Amino acid sequence: MVVMTYKVLTGFYLLLAILLEVAGTTSMKFSEGFTHLLPSIFIFVFYTFSFIFLTLTLKRLEVSFVYAVWSGLGTLLIALIGIFFFHEPVTAIKIGSLALVIVGVMGLKLG
Repeated sequence: MVVMTYKVLTGFYLLLAILLEVAGTTSMKFSEGFTHLLPSIFIFVFYTFSFIFLTLTLKRLEVSFVYAVWSGLGTLLIALIGIFFFHEPVTAIKIGSLALVIVGVMGLKLG
């Protein structure tokens, strides 16, 4: 039971790290080059907490897998935010590249 609790907690920490990283990156867009104060502050707040939860995740999981999931899912979510909220173009190359990121993360887990 304790092992399962640690696994769930570690997964939760990783999820928080990803979501906070995505919030930090989205804040970068809203800060418009640090010209807007509140989003500029949020960048540092979100990334600080993202790194805290990422570090807690690394206590229990391999660094190659954790970093691949953190950066890969963060990249996927930011791309989707860009497409749906910032009206960035969807291209075949963009879709294919995102698919390769997902395959790469899965490969690291299986390897």
